[in-house]
Amino acid sequence: MRIGIGYDIHRLVEGRSLVLGGVHVPSPVGPLAHSDGDVICHAIADALLGSLALGDLGTHFPPSDPAWKDADSVSLLKRVVGLVLARNHVVVNVDVMVVLEHPKLAPHIPAMTRVLCEALAAPVDAVSVKATTNEGLGSLGRGEGVAAWAVTSVDRCKG
Repeated sequence: MRIGIGYDIHRLVEGRSLVLGGVHVPSPVGPLAHSDGDVICHAIADALLGSLALGDLGTHFPPSDPAWKDADSVSLLKRVVGLVLARNHVVVNVDVMVVLEHPKLAPHIPAMTRVLCEALAAPVDAVSVKATTNEGLGSLGRGEGVAAWAVTSVDRCKG
């Protein structure tokens, strides 16, 4: 069994869509990013890459490469899962925490979980998505950004 940890943060700006866990969340602001800025997918992808010592998301999908401009982060996550599978491992567990002041994410978590389970080729009881606020503290608490932390575990395929 291998464990990985991932983190991502983006500044929120007007004129961008808020996509989290592959789900469009109604919001007047979205992440300023080279891709769609989905911090949940980015944190999970970094954790998976870290679990197998494969570098980080920026190594595989550099923001300097125009090919990844406005990229769909669920597609990037699926590519990372492909790297995991190619190394004879499977995703065992994902736990992700997103921090965002507004809007409230609880109504969107079931849809996020479904999208992530499909992208990760993992059952619903293996994927946990949680949301919290920063209680008004710091830049996240002032609503200036969105961040996510993820922990993943992978294991060798049996057989």
